[in-house]
Amino acid sequence: MAENDQRPTYLRRLRRALERGTFQNVRRMLGALHPAEIADLLQSLPPAERKVVWELVEPESSGEVLLHVNDEARSGLIQEMEPEDLLAATEGLDLDDLADLLQDLPEAVSAELLHSMDLQNRQRLEAVLSYPEDSAGGLMNTDMITVRADVSLDVVLRYLRLRGSLPEQTDSLMVVDRGDRYLGILPIHHLLIGQPDATVDEVMVKDFEPIPAISSAEDVARRFEQYDLVSAPVIGPDGRLLGRITIDDVVDVIRTEAEHSIMSMAGLDEDEDIFAPVVPSSRRRAVWLGINLITAFMAAWVIGLFEGVLAKVVALAVLMPIVASMGGIAGSQTLTLVIRGLALGHVENSNARLLMFKELAVGLLNGLMWAVVVAGLAVIWFGNFTIGGIIGAAILINLLCAALAGVTIPLLLRRFGIDPALAGSVVLTTVTDIVGFFAFLGLATLFLK
Repeated sequence: MAENDQRPTYLRRLRRALERGTFQNVRRMLGALHPAEIADLLQSLPPAERKVVWELVEPESSGEVLLHVNDEARSGLIQEMEPEDLLAATEGLDLDDLADLLQDLPEAVSAELLHSMDLQNRQRLEAVLSYPEDSAGGLMNTDMITVRADVSLDVVLRYLRLRGSLPEQTDSLMVVDRGDRYLGILPIHHLLIGQPDATVDEVMVKDFEPIPAISSAEDVARRFEQYDLVSAPVIGPDGRLLGRITIDDVVDVIRTEAEHSIMSMAGLDEDEDIFAPVVPSSRRRAVWLGINLITAFMAAWVIGLFEGVLAKVVALAVLMPIVASMGGIAGSQTLTLVIRGLALGHVENSNARLLMFKELAVGLLNGLMWAVVVAGLAVIWFGNFTIGGIIGAAILINLLCAALAGVTIPLLLRRFGIDPALAGSVVLTTVTDIVGFFAFLGLATLFLK
């Protein structure tokens, strides 16, 4: 597999080969790459070149490649494929991966695919599809090995030899009763080092908590992180074993969550294709720009209220951006901390008040320190102690308000069902701008008469 730092080199070589028309070289390059690396390269190419390269990808790799590209790029690639090619691409995919891909396939292709599957696999696939994509049920894979508690380890070993292979990421076998209700797990190392005549019940781990199928993907990722899991069983509401989640799926969840947090800060979708058509990209971003424009006019309206004092004292116009900027940065620090805490489950209603007092204390300490610094610089710059005192007080007020807003905004947004990562920064900027301008210009109106 190619190293990450070789990706720019591969991209340059690929584009050079495309420009020269040496498609055989392109095909050989793609054949030496992992499907995830091919997906990464495809997302780095503009649509015309992407289409050419996609046609050169080996058919047996196309399904895996489709799984690794983002949703928007995947939709574009699927539109370029014939139905029979799409059906061929699904061959050999795990059921959990097939469930992810099936939702993006044309309805006719999906129906034909389901019709071609045997009854057992179709029922397993439908079980995965019955749960939301971002839940434990949507992440699980039904490919697993189950054993009964009353059989001996020797019987289990002979059964595994007859199978000839194990599902990927198998570190434990699942122990169930005759009704397929979950009882515990049998770690592979317990199986290998245990006495052959010992029963599964004697060596199994009975206190290994399964994951309910309705659990969120974030909860699943948190559990894998906390307990360093490779796989974990998934159960239904009746306690029956439905499947298992493996670490490779959890890594995808973690990456998706990270991309979501980064892209949401700018009002973008993590599945947006960087080479998406201009008009749709412009339309998506226009909404966010429009929201930002409204908030900017609100701040401008506050400034307009103090037009008289601004006209008399030019220094206020020069210093005004400093107040808003300091509040914005301080608020963003608190906002980021709280959003991360919410995502990790570290911030709840029970400890939110303590966190607020702590952030207010930090805001007070930083506010006092930087108020003195900025006030001193303003006095040196303009030779006016009153202006220095005004901007110092305004910075202190704004940093305290920024700390308060940084804690309360994400909590309130979450309560109303709004993603804090998506809307938090815009609301925070509006609050710190308005409070900063109002405090600075309001104090100036009182003391610079």
